[in-house]
Amino acid sequence: MTKITFLSDTHSKHNRIPMADLPGGDIIIHCGDLTTRGYWEEARDFMRWFGKLDQYTHKVFIAGNHDFVFEDLPHMVPSILEIAPSVVYLQDKGVEIEGIKIYGSPWQPEFYDWAFNLPRNGDQLKEKWMAIPEETDILITHGPPFGKLDAVPGVGQIRVGCEVLDKVLNDKTLFPKPIAIHAFGHIHCSYGAIPGYDGATTHINASCLNEGYFYQNKPITVEYDKATGKVEFVL
Repeated sequence: MTKITFLSDTHSKHNRIPMADLPGGDIIIHCGDLTTRGYWEEARDFMRWFGKLDQYTHKVFIAGNHDFVFEDLPHMVPSILEIAPSVVYLQDKGVEIEGIKIYGSPWQPEFYDWAFNLPRNGDQLKEKWMAIPEETDILITHGPPFGKLDAVPGVGQIRVGCEVLDKVLNDKTLFPKPIAIHAFGHIHCSYGAIPGYDGATTHINASCLNEGYFYQNKPITVEYDKATGKVEFVL
């Protein structure tokens, strides 16, 4: 079993997370929005913290819609990553860790004038999602797929997840075997998890801050057995 912790949407408040909420394990994965406004120094401060989480053997992250520096100033990204060279940054690419294939992408349906926005239901989003390899075990996106931990307050239940992402991931010709874990954040008020029974995908919204941008939600830790596809939550 591989022990993995997921967190997201820390918005420069990573230092508010008690170490007791980061129990350690094989891999820690941050699903984006590590900064508040995407400033270079905000990202560097996150890297200083993330790189020192020595209770984890491997550290992986993607950017989110607040993390402007990763989209607008790509020439500055190396100076961010050099702070913690062992940390893996994924932007439309994958990495294999301990035999587990992880793919990360920051894009989302248009959400005001933020970073990594693409038109909702457009061909550009489809192109991004079609690039997800079939053999992916863990998918990291910043935003959720439509209908999965993507509800926001309003009259009735308003869903804001990506319809194109949901359609691609449910296409049996593209993914005859469901991805084991799909982790994301973005929608703070939909923090939580949907276990994947009988081989279905386990969905995790790991947003750590609430709607008021205060730390409220603990990172979510699981144990994953690639051989069987089994995912168990660690309480």
